[in-house]
Amino acid sequence: MKKMKRNKSKIILTLVLTFSCIFTTKVFAQDNITYVVKSGDSIWKIADKFQAGISEILAANPTINNPSMIYPGQKITVPTLTDIKNLETQVLRLVNAERAKAGVGPLTMNWQLERVARYKSQDMINKNYFSHISPTYGSPFTMMQNFGVNFSAAGENIAKGQRTPAEAMNSWMNSSGHRANILSSSYNQIGVGLAKDPSGTCYWTQMFIRISQ
Repeated sequence: MKKMKRNKSKIILTLVLTFSCIFTTKVFAQDNITYVVKSGDSIWKIADKFQAGISEILAANPTINNPSMIYPGQKITVPTLTDIKNLETQVLRLVNAERAKAGVGPLTMNWQLERVARYKSQDMINKNYFSHISPTYGSPFTMMQNFGVNFSAAGENIAKGQRTPAEAMNSWMNSSGHRANILSSSYNQIGVGLAKDPSGTCYWTQMFIRISQ
C-alpha cells in the first residue's frame, strides 16, 4: 500500500489483481423524479434507463410488493444524483484527457461500476475509515463481484479531501502508482464514485476494470 498526504488530502493505491448480493442500505442524498410506467417496462429496464440501482428504486417505492408486477400508467419514484453524477463525469473526462496525452485509448463509464464506487466512497464515511479494505464489503475486487460486476482485470484508486474533480485528478496524477492505474492499457471501463460527509469533505473512488469486448 502506498499513502500520500498533500494539502490535507489523502490518496491511497491498491495492488492490481487480474482474475476472472446487492446491498440495500440507503446512503445517498437523492433527488427524485416521477416516472410513468409504459407497456413493456420492467424494474430493470427503468433502472437501466435512469442508471439507478434496483434496490434504490424499490426503497423509494415501498408500495411495490412484487417488483415483477408493475403496470402501464403506474407512477414510480426514481432517485437520481444529478449533481454528484456531473462531478463524476468530469473525473472521467479528465482521466480520458490524460490517457489521450499518453497515447492510451479512452475508458468508458460503466454505470453499474460507478454505483459500486459511490457505495465505497459513502461506506468510508459511514464507517469512518480510509482504506481499500471495507469492513462492510471487503476488498474492492470482492465488492465488485458481490455487486455483480464481472471483470478480467481490476484496480482501485481512492482519495479524500480534494474539493473538485481537478484537485482529485491532480493528486492521483502526481503519484506514480495512481497514475499507473489511470493510464493503464489493462482497463477499458471505469466507475467514479463521489460522496460527501456532513462537513462537506469529499471522498473519491475510481474503480477500473477490463471487460472483454
